[in-house]
Amino acid sequence: MTISFVLEAIVVLGSIVLGTRAGGVGVGIWGGVGMFVLVFLFGEAPGEAPITAIGIILGVVTSAALMQAAGGIDWMVAMAARVIEKRPKQITVIAPLTAFLFCAGAGTGNIVFPLLPVVYDLSVKNGIRPARPLTVTVVQSGIALAASPVSAAMAAMLAFTDVAPYNLGLAQILAITFPACVIGIVVTSLVVNRMWKDMDDDPEIQERIAAGAVAALRDDAGGSSTAHLTYTSRGRNAAITFLLGVLAIVMFGIFEVLRPTYTVDGEEVRVGMGVTIILVMLVVSAIIIFVGRPKVASVPDQSVFKAGMVAAIALFGIAWLTATFIAAHEDYIVSTVGSWVTDFRFIFALAVFLVAAMTTSQSTATNTIVPIGLAAGLPVGTVAGMWAGGLGGVYTLPANGPQIAAANFDETGSTKLGTKLLDHSFFVPMAILSVTTVVVGALIGAFF
Repeated sequence: MTISFVLEAIVVLGSIVLGTRAGGVGVGIWGGVGMFVLVFLFGEAPGEAPITAIGIILGVVTSAALMQAAGGIDWMVAMAARVIEKRPKQITVIAPLTAFLFCAGAGTGNIVFPLLPVVYDLSVKNGIRPARPLTVTVVQSGIALAASPVSAAMAAMLAFTDVAPYNLGLAQILAITFPACVIGIVVTSLVVNRMWKDMDDDPEIQERIAAGAVAALRDDAGGSSTAHLTYTSRGRNAAITFLLGVLAIVMFGIFEVLRPTYTVDGEEVRVGMGVTIILVMLVVSAIIIFVGRPKVASVPDQSVFKAGMVAAIALFGIAWLTATFIAAHEDYIVSTVGSWVTDFRFIFALAVFLVAAMTTSQSTATNTIVPIGLAAGLPVGTVAGMWAGGLGGVYTLPANGPQIAAANFDETGSTKLGTKLLDHSFFVPMAILSVTTVVVGALIGAFF
């Protein structure tokens, strides 16, 4: 171990910590500061900038924001709520799975926000402790982006794995992460369904009900839990167009022959998935403008667009920094860190989990830890499987919007944010989900 390695590692870790404290675009800015130090002070050659990953994010975010501006998210939420409403007694399983499918399809966890009041209302009216379906519905969105073809985290992942010598493309990643996430959600739901007291046996909840504090159970409460969810035909058209674009991307990933080839120095080269995703999403954006008629000027104001731009900036700085550091010390990382993660593979999952917990960003955790795991010699399939579960760490602390929203919606008081950082209602479901998904993902990934 050389002095330069130690000092540069301190610079990388310091940049991550300072970026985490700043939050948002601060992650990318401090990553850029770290890059400056490595290049100008230590004389390292700049690593490869994540241009393709950023292009994917820009393409997907543009399309998703147009869909949102047209009212497409409203249609998705209404459809998801209808599915949940049909089987209210199984809401602890049905709600998280339904939310997972829509989060994966839309490429964002923000879709859970408007679903939370529906989940709460249905659970209370059916005598189910609201904390059970609410907590699992929230924490599933942490791992759902690992099973989404159009999430920022997947864009970052493809930039590392869909290249030689790994050659693990979108279809293969989804074949690992999707079933691992579904199994993780089902197991978590079944366990959580047996946690805590039932509503009828909880004196605190019964006291709130008797005092009239639970509006859903008062005599003047409204009827259907989904009556307030409305959408337009243009919103429906925009959402369906976007989802068909996602399906097209998956098909291009599964059937490589669908992607055209071009000649470079006498050799045929097939168009990569990164370029394919960008082009498909731009075409989808154009179609949405025609069928959804969104106000294009309002696109920058959409929550999906803002979140995507933050992810792109964070990705640019931190991914470039880690790429530069790894390229400069690859031999040492392979010979030392490689032996650690080979003997104790779940250290990689723990690292993803911790960075996700510190940054509350799946894409930042991906860009920080995945290249180190690959450089250390971990099998790429194992990396993909454990990566999915590790992303659940974003809900370690009760500081995320969905957690706060769920606790505020729950008038019974069963969903708590806690007072000691880790004593909140989401922690145990999150831990079960992450561990289960990591284990299942590692087992499935071993076959790739």
